Parts: sequence; C-alpha cells; structure tokens
Amino acid sequence: MVRQGGKDIEEEPPATLEEIAQAIGACRRCPIGCNGTRAVPGEGPARTRLMVVGEQPGDKEEQAGRPFVGPAGRLLDAHLARAGLDRARLYLTNAVKHFKFVPRGKRRLHQSPTAGEIDICRWWLDSERRLLRPQIILALGASAGRAFLARTPAVGKERGAPMELADGTQLWLTVHPSYLLRLKDEVRAREEERFQSDLRGLASSLG
Repeated sequence: MVRQGGKDIEEEPPATLEEIAQAIGACRRCPIGCNGTRAVPGEGPARTRLMVVGEQPGDKEEQAGRPFVGPAGRLLDAHLARAGLDRARLYLTNAVKHFKFVPRGKRRLHQSPTAGEIDICRWWLDSERRLLRPQIILALGASAGRAFLARTPAVGKERGAPMELADGTQLWLTVHPSYLLRLKDEVRAREEERFQSDLRGLASSLG
C-alpha cells in the first residue's frame, strides 16, 4: 500500500521505468488523466546523477510523446549545453504526466495543475526517483518544486542553491524555461543569465 494524494492506494510501485511509462497512460486518479491526452513518460538513462523535472508536458510534448521537445525544451537544451550538461546523460520528466489545457478554438492553452493534482501524480515521480537514485534533482518552477517539498516554494527566493531532501539528495530550484520565453529584450537577457548561473552552480556541485 502506498499513499497518493492523501489516499491509500493498494498497488505495488512499478519495478522499471518501462512499467512506469506503460502505467501512466492508464492512470485516471486525477482529472488531468481523464482529459483524453496521451501521458508523457520520462526520458533518459536508467542510471543518472541528475534528474530534471518540469511541471507538465505541453502541447508539443503531448503530440510527440516525449518531454521537453517544444520551444521551452529547446531553450533548456541550449542552456544545459552552455553549462556543460549533456542532455543525453540526464533523465528528464515532469511532475504531472498528462497535459492540462483549456481549448481556445483549434488551440490548446496550457493550464497549471492544482496542488492536489501535483500531489496525486507525485507517486509516479517518487517511483522514477526510487529507480534512478539521482545525486541531484533540478526542479524547474514552483510546481516541480512542490512535488519534492510538499509545499509550493517561492522560486525567486529559493533558487540557485542546494536544498537537502530527507534521503540526502540535493534539490536545486530554478525557473521553468517557459517563463523565460514570455519575457522581452533586456529583461529576458538578464533572466536568462540568472538561469544560466543557476545551472552553472548545479554543474559545479555535480562535479
């Protein structure tokens, strides 16, 4: 028995990442899992020192069935490479495995998951973490941070420095790259440098 979103779940945790990828597609424990979208599993090696966690898949990710392949993902890739971090050696996933959206004509606009939805989906994230056993976790944005801290963190105040989780894993918090995409000109340039500084600090700690 495990706890998920404040409820007891009579289910054994998945034994492999492949089992997680299959099982999340059938998960209907929260409204997001019932909205008809395809679940997006994590991607990366089965053993990694760094786990990167976003909020949820977006429109492009849901269509492709892969995390971080849209505009925010491309920006993240560029900053990871600049910080000397090879995406192919990292495990990338999301706190929530389905795409939550509101329809606007032919478009699907991102809608942030609630705290309760993040807490329910945390069981899958904990299962990934248990199998991967990363040394460091990078949480992109407040929703991802909540999945590990059981509270919604203040990203502006808590970013860019390691926090130790109960099992000794380092948690680093920074903004989600989608936030950077919404900024303009000098403000965006300044915030991208802050983002890069956060990644460089993490890379230094990773060694």
